Amino acid sequence: QVQLVESGGGLVQPGGSLRLSCAASRSIFSSNAMNWYRQAPGKKRELVASIATIGTTNYADSVKGRFTISRDTAKNMVYLQMNSLKPEDTAVYYCNAKNTYYTYWGQGTQVTVSS
Repeated sequence: QVQLVESGGGLVQPGGSLRLSCAASRSIFSSNAMNWYRQAPGKKRELVASIATIGTTNYADSVKGRFTISRDTAKNMVYLQMNSLKPEDTAVYYCNAKNTYYTYWGQGTQVTVSS
């Protein structure tokens, strides 16, 4: 079993930045792709960014050039640096770990972009 705990959400003005953090309960990066999803009110949950076991990254078109996913293997932490935030980035952001057999989710952290 793996526990994922997100933090770092909050209220930010358009154009601002936030860094989300995801703490994993144990070392999992060698066997799990790590992902950030988000879900806005009334919308489906969508994949925002991912980092594979070998470290390659991928981003949704809507966040390319603005968001950066990274990980710290020694600390069992995954981060999502979000810059140039827009009101449409407002959502609950979820950390996700996925392998062939299991998928784990965090509880989510709210990000609100508003003036």
